[in-house]
Amino acid sequence: MSPTILREKGYRFFFFSREEARIHVHVVCSDGEAKFWLDPEIELAKNHNLSRVHLKEIENIIEEHFNEFKNAWKKHRNG
Repeated sequence: MSPTILREKGYRFFFFSREEARIHVHVVCSDGEAKFWLDPEIELAKNHNLSRVHLKEIENIIEEHFNEFKNAWKKHRNG
């Protein structure tokens, strides 16, 4: 199961169930996908086919919705 947390600017942000305990978010769009760590700071973990422009835009969205992602993670993990 991979619940969608946010859809914005053509990106879908989501988590995978039963994945590692470190807080992170996956993002996918028509051009590729990536994974970002949220703790201890926002950091790119994996990238498949996304440009620097995409990655910067995604990072900005994550920064804007940081608390929402962390709260959704906690709810999802403790759910």
